[in-house]
Amino acid sequence: MSEKVVIYQVFTRLFGNKKNANIENGTIEENGCGKFNAFTEKALTEIKKMGFTHIWYTGILEHATQTDYTAYGIKRNHPAVVKGKAGSPYAVKDYYDVSPDLAENVKKRMSEFEDLLERSHAADLKVIIDFVPNHVAREYYSDSRYKRTNDLGETDNQNLGFAPHNNFYYIQNEAFAPQFSLHDEQQGDYLEMPAKATGNDCFHAHPSINDWYETVKLNYGINYFTGERCFDPIPDTWQKMCNILLFWAAKGVDGFRCDMAEMVPVEFWHWAIAEVKKAFPKIIFIAENYNPNIYRNFLDYGNFDYLYDKVGLYDTLRAATRGETPTSNISNCWKSNEGIQERMLNFLENHDEQRIASDFFAQNAKAGFAANIVSATMNKNPFLLYFGQELGEAGMNKEGFSGLDGRTTIFDYWNVDCVTRWINNGNFNEKLLTESEKEIRKFYTTLIPLLNSEKALREGVFYDLMWLNYENPFFDSAHQYAFLRCAGKEVIMVVANFNNKEAEIIVDITDEVLDFLHIETAQKGKTVNLLDKNSKEENFTRHIQVSLPAQSGKILKYKF
Repeated sequence: MSEKVVIYQVFTRLFGNKKNANIENGTIEENGCGKFNAFTEKALTEIKKMGFTHIWYTGILEHATQTDYTAYGIKRNHPAVVKGKAGSPYAVKDYYDVSPDLAENVKKRMSEFEDLLERSHAADLKVIIDFVPNHVAREYYSDSRYKRTNDLGETDNQNLGFAPHNNFYYIQNEAFAPQFSLHDEQQGDYLEMPAKATGNDCFHAHPSINDWYETVKLNYGINYFTGERCFDPIPDTWQKMCNILLFWAAKGVDGFRCDMAEMVPVEFWHWAIAEVKKAFPKIIFIAENYNPNIYRNFLDYGNFDYLYDKVGLYDTLRAATRGETPTSNISNCWKSNEGIQERMLNFLENHDEQRIASDFFAQNAKAGFAANIVSATMNKNPFLLYFGQELGEAGMNKEGFSGLDGRTTIFDYWNVDCVTRWINNGNFNEKLLTESEKEIRKFYTTLIPLLNSEKALREGVFYDLMWLNYENPFFDSAHQYAFLRCAGKEVIMVVANFNNKEAEIIVDITDEVLDFLHIETAQKGKTVNLLDKNSKEENFTRHIQVSLPAQSGKILKYKF
């Protein structure tokens, strides 16, 4: 049986944090921190029961932080080049180690991660971690790498702005001097001479506070000063980064979400993913990629299994949820990705995006139900849910560096209250949840399991019904969206209503649709709404009447 990939993304540092002080810019001592061991057998069983096949532990790799771990032989970071007290997980400090924040016993942090891998696999969850290939922390230093392996930048010729076998780019004869102070009262001034290029392709010594100033750009053999591409012989950075991938794959990791993959040359991915899959053929690679012009190249030549569908489906569903654009625009998404739709990763939340319930998105988690129904069931491709989304987490806290932006912080020590109440001291139940949170959770825990339990949703073909209903006076193509998923004699019709009012609609079906379904004539058959099996539904006819709740939808299953 084929399996639809369904991912539970969790920001590891925030899950299981029992301390609820939530002091703005608080230290780890003040605000606490979640640990690997918060993912108990019970926790992972409950996540699996929700219908997930994979768990993406975000923030695993050791990254720059303002927390002092020098007592454990870990070099301290200068606060001027760390975002937030906890630090960004995308400013990796040691590719061969895990964050000491996440360990009960810092000295045994890798063993604790390996135990987490084992527990996850025992719960039948495959494990995804981040691979951050484009940039590293400003003060990158690996004390855990193999001793026979040179560190990144260790053999660089810093007198050259670019050299094919350098790992970094250097701003010749200039010290790092960003547009803000590098002074700290305890540690003095941060010094970097010569300055290294900044992670967001900032090839000068003066990045702003809005740049990725805490990171350094890695050199994959592209001379950004001349445009020359030097890939033969294979650049040193390629070898080192491939070795890092192989290191984690050998640990038992099942997949990598590759941060800002489009900022790394596709030639590297073509070579490195093939190398990794020689040894680990089942491992998956997911690219964070926001440029539709290069999607097919990153899949076909770059060897990626899946790509983010952010600038297509996510942006379209967000706009439709907010009433900014018609739902008929959704059809353009799959048309633009025709032939690769099954390899696009769908989502409505992740660590980069604003929470649906935030004031910046929809102000209400339930307002995102319709969009999530479409995103999850539209095709065979993967679907991702971000922890707390299933409880209506709003992300409306001013945590520290993150600020009040509608996102759950990735830079600060914090407690996500709704998740903590669901965990309920390891009991994982609804006793401490509000009635609204219970309703939101019920929606997701009903929807998510369907993605693999229903054959038509798991592996069925997709048929868009919008073209038949644009001029249908009983169907609002600006606020509703309808499509079919079909597998053999099982047919599922998904109808979503993005309007904030209930709707009584009719969905038209034609002979062309019947031919597509290999059904001789529209006929009566058993009908059930998979999201609410107690509701009364209409039979499959040429004109299907559907009563739709506001900002939600129905998944209607027919058997012939």
